[in-house]
Amino acid sequence: MPTPQRPFWLQQALEREQPAPAAPLDRHLEADVCIVGGGYTGLWSAIRLKQAEPTLNIVVLERELCGSGASGRNGGCLLTWSTKYPSLRRRYGEQEAARLVRASEQAVLEIRDFCEQHGIDAELRIDGTCYTATNGAQSGAMDRLVAVLEHAGLNSWSSLNEGELLAHTGSEAHLEGHFSPLAGSVQPALLVRGLRRVALSLGIAIFEHSPMTRLGRGRPARVETAQGSVTAGKVILALNAWTPSLFREFDKHLVLVSSDMAITTPAPAELKRLGLNHGAAVVDGRTFVHYYRSTPDGRLMLGKGGNLFAYGNRLHAAFDQPSRYRAMLKAALQRFFPGLRAGIEATWTGPSDRSATGLPFFGRLEGDGDIYYGLGYSGNGVVQSLLGAKILTSLVLGRNDEWARCGLARGPQGRFPPEPVRWLGAITVRNAIRRKENAEDRGDMPWPWDRWLARFADAAGKADKEA
Repeated sequence: MPTPQRPFWLQQALEREQPAPAAPLDRHLEADVCIVGGGYTGLWSAIRLKQAEPTLNIVVLERELCGSGASGRNGGCLLTWSTKYPSLRRRYGEQEAARLVRASEQAVLEIRDFCEQHGIDAELRIDGTCYTATNGAQSGAMDRLVAVLEHAGLNSWSSLNEGELLAHTGSEAHLEGHFSPLAGSVQPALLVRGLRRVALSLGIAIFEHSPMTRLGRGRPARVETAQGSVTAGKVILALNAWTPSLFREFDKHLVLVSSDMAITTPAPAELKRLGLNHGAAVVDGRTFVHYYRSTPDGRLMLGKGGNLFAYGNRLHAAFDQPSRYRAMLKAALQRFFPGLRAGIEATWTGPSDRSATGLPFFGRLEGDGDIYYGLGYSGNGVVQSLLGAKILTSLVLGRNDEWARCGLARGPQGRFPPEPVRWLGAITVRNAIRRKENAEDRGDMPWPWDRWLARFADAAGKADKEA
């Protein structure tokens, strides 16, 4: 089977790193903890567990290379849960929602400090984020959120005047915007490969090209690969979008949908002229948002969520290929930056595991073994995966602290209908949202049916900001 084409970020990171060839697991091992998945969630969990209990014998198994999944191909936007506060409050109450928002903001700084402490050059820039409206129908949406955050003593957002908005976004397509300094951007694959290096330095064993073929749920649990196996007292499943294809009990709680990205050729002079010589992330007000930001070497990255929905949550081959929505991404770049002369160097895509609540969930698998899981980041996991690792660390170590008692640690909440209703419904809602937003861009009145479906999607929490 040919090796899937590597997305731009991971290819760039591997060219800089020049790692030694990765060897698969080829023997039987015994471990205290076996972590299946070498992305952000798995590596953050491994590192935090080892730091908390240095004597733990920890093994990480990765199906390809660390960073081959979402951790090496996302947009690299460091965003917080402040925009999720109303959803968090509705589900977990004011006190827990406020704690999670503050923790997500602190996590941005924790990631920065970790990179500085361990010499990880991940091109991380804490330059904030700008949430905008690009048509009249989107105007005012952030005002309502900011008022709620202000009342709760959580507000980090400020309204931008016309000049400030242009300076932050570099584009006249934005009609209004709000800015928060507690955000930024990162080269995501450089970060995950840096986490891998730190984990190895702590004595954590990592085996790449070692996909799990079977999980024995006894006590101890047994994780099997094609050429080896691991028995472990505790197991963490950190597979994210790859989870439902292996554990059908999660199928009804997730929808796999693509996020598609494009990156331009280097054009530092153009970006400097636009004022985009900073690392702020820009997110528009669509349901399936556009998001963009610059890179230190003068490229512009733009992404769009909500395109390809996977029937039955099967991992479509298109998730490992250049984006089939290249024309849509190019049109969006031209709409935001009509005079941009830089061409598109690469496109890529990947599956996003969108939960029914738009929030991740964590817990312990039913059965005899001590097997824990975390997934469902819903396109907002670069920062949140560190918080997920805090939850998983507390669960694995049997702590009775705020992370073990966290509302997110109660397993999946909410569910989608079965197939084929789920896929047909997702496509119907997606197309209605597209028609509605295209009409709003033209200044036309959307069809009543499209407006109703879009409101239904928002109320159900199935279309959250993603980057």
